[in-house]
Amino acid sequence: MRGTRRRSWRTPRSLVVGSATLGIILAGIGVAVASSGDGSVTITKAGTVLDGRKIDGYVHIKADDVTIRNTAVRYGGAHAVRIFEGVTGALIENTTIQCTKPRTNGLVFGNYTARKVQVTGCRFGFLHSADAPATIVDSTWNGEPVAAGELPPDQDEPAPSEPSPTPGASPGGTPSSEAKPGAGATKTTAPNLAIPTSFPGPDNTGVPAGTKLKASGSLKLAQDGVVVSGLDIKGCVTVTARNVIIRKSRITCDSNYSIRTDGADNLLVEDVEIDGMGRNSAAVCCGEYTLRRVDISNVIDGPRLGSDVVVENSWIHHLKRQPGSHNDALQTTGASNIVVRGNSLEAYNPVTRDPFNACLMIGSTTGPVVENLVFEGNYCNGGNYSIGVRADLNAVNIQLRANVFGRNYRYGVIARPTQRGLTWDRATNLFVDTRRPVVG
Repeated sequence: MRGTRRRSWRTPRSLVVGSATLGIILAGIGVAVASSGDGSVTITKAGTVLDGRKIDGYVHIKADDVTIRNTAVRYGGAHAVRIFEGVTGALIENTTIQCTKPRTNGLVFGNYTARKVQVTGCRFGFLHSADAPATIVDSTWNGEPVAAGELPPDQDEPAPSEPSPTPGASPGGTPSSEAKPGAGATKTTAPNLAIPTSFPGPDNTGVPAGTKLKASGSLKLAQDGVVVSGLDIKGCVTVTARNVIIRKSRITCDSNYSIRTDGADNLLVEDVEIDGMGRNSAAVCCGEYTLRRVDISNVIDGPRLGSDVVVENSWIHHLKRQPGSHNDALQTTGASNIVVRGNSLEAYNPVTRDPFNACLMIGSTTGPVVENLVFEGNYCNGGNYSIGVRADLNAVNIQLRANVFGRNYRYGVIARPTQRGLTWDRATNLFVDTRRPVVG
């Protein structure tokens, strides 16, 4: 059994080897909130949430699925926030990183999502590579929208006083005007993207095997920072507060939405199973949430992609056809700052041979624009078009890259691949069976 228990705790302090500052080691801790004046922090517990901190030192992330939000980091050593090799799933959002020395790097070395992160005074603001990619949305480096850059040599050592500039950056760590990628999203250049060979499914999404669940009815979560874990929820969940976490739980809901964010901010849902009982208009609606390793089925539509949404490493499958429905695994009709990465999106019923409508439907039906959307590293099968691009779409900086596609569509893989404001990467969007580029 892998359960979650609540307890009160006091942060232990210990000397960090090789550092002159006192540091905090977070191990065996689920959520860390509302503290100020901390020294350096090392996180070794998977799933830790660091919220509302003021850190005068570095942050070392040595565990998977760590979240840092609403935090200020100030440091003058080698790297202010470092994700160590092999660690995945880091999410940094609504956070500021200030480097106090010109040789200090900001956020390194990949395998992270950065959303609403402001980096100032650093030699390099955001570092990542093809082997350890990053998705960076609505973030800035020295006040400018950031651009992708290659890792400099000797990445573990302090930078020389006059480093060679990376592509899209001018010497001294200030982004050049040519580097601005439209409205502020950044990416690793397409030819170097690692295209995944395996994808989420029943063995690595939803409630972890052996987790014991406690029966619950519908929930309204109105307290900031509340953590819900280990529940079998026969009903629906409404979130109206900030920084709520739902994990290792099952939600069985026969209403419009299994999870609804109503004035919520920064909702995190991970290792959760959603059964929409054939009634959910959308599994999750509508913005300000992150889904991680979520198993979604028996819904008319999967998550509705409002603004400030991340959907990663999740499995959306077995949609439910209803009279007149146009089923989409994912849909947005007007929003900004969306990341969809590393998911299995199955818009196809192999029994009835129903391709449904789309894995991803994009349009401007309810909002003026869809802006800063990254769709990468996903498996997608089915749909009239697997990627449905509506004629009414007003797009700004939509990136579709490094995905693989099945062939159970009705008309094709993508409609309108040349729509203005949308980039369809022909070199890295491949058929799953041949690994050859899709002809869009």
